[in-house]
Amino acid sequence: MTSPRPDAVRAFTIARSWFLAGRRVDMRDLAGELEISRATLHRWVGGRDQLLGEILWSMTVEVFEARVPGKLGRGAEGIAELIGTFVRTVNDSKPFREFLRNEPERALRILTTKASVVQSRAIAKLSEFLDEEVAAGRLAPPLPVEDLAYLLVRIGESFIYTDVITGAEPDSAKAHAAAKALLS
Repeated sequence: MTSPRPDAVRAFTIARSWFLAGRRVDMRDLAGELEISRATLHRWVGGRDQLLGEILWSMTVEVFEARVPGKLGRGAEGIAELIGTFVRTVNDSKPFREFLRNEPERALRILTTKASVVQSRAIAKLSEFLDEEVAAGRLAPPLPVEDLAYLLVRIGESFIYTDVITGAEPDSAKAHAAAKALLS
């Protein structure tokens, strides 16, 4: 049986499986695995940072989409729970922590800058949740929703990357408390 024909989805799938297994996502190795040129791989998935950003977003969106009615509370407490749960899930992710430990500057650039697909999409997703809570009358936002979403994402990031930024241990309980204080 032959393996599926290589394409961008297959490249992403292999790269994501490598990342989750703790293997460094190397573009030369990935092109070799797919039996394509690096130029073709680059056309399909962009550079390494873009590919890693998409991998990290795929992991991020899984956490956000796990927010279903009944799993987390609603209103300010539900949003604070979401931030705390997200931070805890990321902090408990062995492949993520390994990536952050091995390539801290790259990780922060991919995850926390204006060019980051992860940060911009997380802000957009959180804005949707906030809009839903506001429309249902369960949340009176202290700031415009887009600004609040940005600030909540930054709070989460602060307690995910604490070890890289200050040397302190990452702490989801502090992220939850900070989000709750902001939303109260």
